[in-house]
Amino acid sequence: MNLIASTLTSILSNENAVLSWENLTPNQQQKIQQGIDSQSHPSCVVYPHSQAELAAVIAIANKHQWRVLPCGRGSKINWGGLAKNIDIVVSTEHINQLIEHAVGDLTVTVEAGMQFAHLQGILAKSGQTLALDPAEPESATIGGIVATADTGSLRQRYGGVRDQLLGITFIRADGQIAKAGGRVVKNVAGYDLMKLFTGAYGTLGIITQVTFRVYPIPDTSGTVILTGKVELISQAARILQGSELTPTQVDLLSSKLVTNLDLGTGIGLIARFQSVSESVEEQSKRLLAIGEKLGLHGRIYAANQEADLWQRLPEQIHDPVTESTITCKIGVLPTQAVEILNNIEIGLIHLSSGLGLVRLKNQEQILPLRNLCTANSGFLTILSASVELKKNIDVWGDIGNSLAVMRGIKKQFDTQNILSPGRFVGGI
Repeated sequence: MNLIASTLTSILSNENAVLSWENLTPNQQQKIQQGIDSQSHPSCVVYPHSQAELAAVIAIANKHQWRVLPCGRGSKINWGGLAKNIDIVVSTEHINQLIEHAVGDLTVTVEAGMQFAHLQGILAKSGQTLALDPAEPESATIGGIVATADTGSLRQRYGGVRDQLLGITFIRADGQIAKAGGRVVKNVAGYDLMKLFTGAYGTLGIITQVTFRVYPIPDTSGTVILTGKVELISQAARILQGSELTPTQVDLLSSKLVTNLDLGTGIGLIARFQSVSESVEEQSKRLLAIGEKLGLHGRIYAANQEADLWQRLPEQIHDPVTESTITCKIGVLPTQAVEILNNIEIGLIHLSSGLGLVRLKNQEQILPLRNLCTANSGFLTILSASVELKKNIDVWGDIGNSLAVMRGIKKQFDTQNILSPGRFVGGI
């Protein structure tokens, strides 16, 4: 056992809590190497079993200036920039307990290593749900979802991850435990660090516990698909946005994505309504009528048909096909979303926010699409791609004049730059 692994083993209660690099399986090694920029490799992977143990690990790492790559179960360890010169990988997957579920207050507090699917199972027993739809929901952990700000189409109704966070607990770079927010919906205490930590990719601290607001599970659900010509889908989208209809999810789909899902031909608009059955039926019929009036092909999917469709939708983008496949997150003005989507082979854009996901075949497609997004007041960032590609192209793109501020924040939270160095904007 190497020196770092031996030192960390001595402070942890579980003798199997530290695995030297040589003792990892080839699959574990490969997954970690997808997220680091180095010819070398970390000394070990550490699995603390409590918040206190994690704090002790980070305190020692800070003392010795060991560079740390935090993760949950590693489902998004290859997102964002490449971490540099990592000494240890720290996993929170064993820090995974339910702390409190206040059913009447519609809040839940859990440790960061709990898997999203497991939490949804707990909430479902009380007729409630966490209104997020992250990539790889079966393996994604709560901490990883917050650290990468990962949610999808449910933004239409519920907003993003930071909109649903009420409080967090995290380990600072010096190993101290800190908190922000609280466990109640109406809480204005302290600085709003939840928004700062959401999407920071573990560069400011390691999230150990979070409190979310939750929602009742809707009585029923229905989905409408409209497909056809670009200009007609654009009209349908504008009419929907200006109407009294209240969809939970609305996405614009590229023509190739429509074809892959066997939904028809042309650009697509998919809208989901969730409420009492009468409301869902009426709203679905009204949107279908809008599409038919415009000459679009339309179809209604009932609750027993649509769940599989909404599951397959993100899988078309996130599931790996080849090592050269590139997954990107884009943002554009919602009014320009249909036009942008017409230039994309496989992708979707959330109608209300203009945020979306795109799957590209090769590096040559990145800069033209990034320039197109930028010209429409948007952005393109690379989520997953080969290590070689990420070494040769800026993952995050131009962020304007905010880099100095971001570096100042990083220095305040992580003076010695030991947490996820290189993974965020500008090599932070």
